[in-house]
Amino acid sequence: MKWRNRILLCALVLAGTLAASGQDSDVEAVRPSGVSGPVRKAQSVESLVDSSGEPVSTASPIRKPQAAKSTSPRPRRTHAKSRQTPEATPTEFTPEGIPKTGAASVIVVDAHNGETLYEKNADQVRAAASTQKLLTALIVAEHGFLDQPVTVQAIDTLAEPVKLNIKPGETYQRIDLLRALLVKSPNDVARCLARDNAGSIEAFAEVMNRRARELGAVHSHFVNPNGLPIPGQYSTARDLSIIARAAYANVTIRSIVCLPQLVFRYASGRTRELENTNKVLKRLPYCNGMKTGYTEAAGHCLICSGSRSGRDIIVVVLGDSKSGVWRDASALLSWGLWM
Repeated sequence: MKWRNRILLCALVLAGTLAASGQDSDVEAVRPSGVSGPVRKAQSVESLVDSSGEPVSTASPIRKPQAAKSTSPRPRRTHAKSRQTPEATPTEFTPEGIPKTGAASVIVVDAHNGETLYEKNADQVRAAASTQKLLTALIVAEHGFLDQPVTVQAIDTLAEPVKLNIKPGETYQRIDLLRALLVKSPNDVARCLARDNAGSIEAFAEVMNRRARELGAVHSHFVNPNGLPIPGQYSTARDLSIIARAAYANVTIRSIVCLPQLVFRYASGRTRELENTNKVLKRLPYCNGMKTGYTEAAGHCLICSGSRSGRDIIVVVLGDSKSGVWRDASALLSWGLWM
């Protein structure tokens, strides 16, 4: 009976990992201001230190047993064989039915009570890249007054490479900058919100570290609001899961990270559609958001969340490959929701 349940679980996880986008079972008609396309319904629940070692991939495609060779002539192919994308590579499982991952550090937690369901090098000190923008967003959201104007200063724009290209002297509502931060992850917007909140980047870093300690993320240290490489900045998968749980419980953040895209209106009146960088959000209908990240030091990182039948799961994947991060996070999220 155990083996039958394990086989069923593996099949469900594989189905979730390989599911195509376009299933929007939890969309609602009402859209927040500036949002383009279907919106996923929000739940009411509310550089860098060098990484130690290169991530070693343990995930590989499942090998299908070879069929016995036939003596009859092989039929001529009428269609070219479709090439399999890296994201479509099947996930292998441990004997316990847990998806194998190639990421350097992983943790899966219950979003409600913080219970750790699975971990792999979860306390390894690593670069967090833009996943730490969840903490930046949490501080801004908790401060409130999101309808208040923010005027961009020249110092805010010094943040290559990913920028929204807001200009000094332009004025925006705080909520519009917060939405852009969580959906598209521009570094200039992170700096603008941080400086607006605390007066300077240095002062905001102190706020970040204080809030992280209050939450229990005591093995992290933040120096800037966007995760760009800088000495003395680091975190762990476990600490990021703690921060992500607090962000998941915040109604404002939950209503933003689930957006597949939104329209940002510049001060000049020009508009630009911003597409969410989280590919798992588009692939799995039960994924409801969170945050991507990448730097050379950090590798490809992703915090993703999902909800199914009253169960809410948060997955943190750090130090993965470009294609592996989506596959690993999808498989772990599916496993956590169906286990």
